Amino acid sequence: MYFRSMTATDQMRAMLDAMMGTARNGEASSVRFNDHNVCKSFLLSCCPHDLLAATRMDIGECSRIHDLGLRADYELAQKSKDYFYDVDAFEHLSAFVADCDRKTESSKIKLAETQEMLSDEVTTKANLVHDLAEQIGKKLASAEQMGAEGEVEESMKLMEEVEEIRKVKAEAEQDYRNSMPASSYQQQKLRVCEVCSAYLGIHDNDRRLADHFGGKLHLGFIQIREKLEELKKNKDERLILKREAKMFEMERGEYEIERPPPPEDRRRRERSRDRSREKRRRSRSRSRDRRKRSRSRSRGHRRHKRSRSRERRRRSGSRKRRVSQGQHDSEVKVQWDSVGKSSLPSCQLQTIIKLNISQKCREGSEHPPFSPPL
Repeated sequence: MYFRSMTATDQMRAMLDAMMGTARNGEASSVRFNDHNVCKSFLLSCCPHDLLAATRMDIGECSRIHDLGLRADYELAQKSKDYFYDVDAFEHLSAFVADCDRKTESSKIKLAETQEMLSDEVTTKANLVHDLAEQIGKKLASAEQMGAEGEVEESMKLMEEVEEIRKVKAEAEQDYRNSMPASSYQQQKLRVCEVCSAYLGIHDNDRRLADHFGGKLHLGFIQIREKLEELKKNKDERLILKREAKMFEMERGEYEIERPPPPEDRRRRERSRDRSREKRRRSRSRSRDRRKRSRSRSRGHRRHKRSRSRERRRRSGSRKRRVSQGQHDSEVKVQWDSVGKSSLPSCQLQTIIKLNISQKCREGSEHPPFSPPL
């Protein structure tokens, strides 16, 4: 809701604004309730961004301004002039509900493709069990709410009705169990909630159903749909009155054209939405990245060990080659010094040394023959 990210001081300030308006300290606010960037659905207490906050269907923060002080200003100004904000709220809610209904139909199609097909008779019995389970869940949620509000007698009456429905449900479950094989009965049969598009199972217990029907997600969708039906009743009449009032104000020169927010505000809201979207994407992929890092760390450790062993072998081989090359050069110099004192010509001495060195190479030496300078 609106208070979910506020400190205690900010909550007290917002409560005072809600009771007394934005001008409670005698200072005029720079933002008015009839500005273009103020959420009209919030002024009517039906913005989906607030009603579905911190649920499975959380759609993030609204791109328009939400301020309880502006709501108080609107409620005070609405007494003297009709602003027809219910028409704007109807368009907002109708688009949101239509999108949710499309998702519900898509979920139904996916279930039909993945779940085992049943006969018409078995499907009818399964739907009866689902309907009775939904009645039990709704009445349990209502009984708990009434008990919390102090309406004990009404809560006890609902609990008596729940017990009667449970008996009927037990008989319907037995009839459903007898109409199909035991292996197929153990499989969970899911159904999509028509209100909030959540999945409900035929084997869900009463506690699970009560938590669903009394939860914030389901109750938030109920409030949105009820408000939409309320606004839909007088939609055509209110739209005609809004057009007439607009034409009358234009004739008198009192109509104020709603201007879009400045580019700075639009860019700031777009950056805020991008940051929130990026934050949700990172939180969803955090566990997946952690698993990838653990696997790559183990593979990298093995590669590092292999590369170090190869490096050691390479260095050892080069060191051996340098030592053998030095020994080879020493032997050649000794041979040259020993035969250099002979009376033979220098060309014949060089030929004799080359033949000796070639003989050693054939015996396993790694180095090529050495030719001493003349």
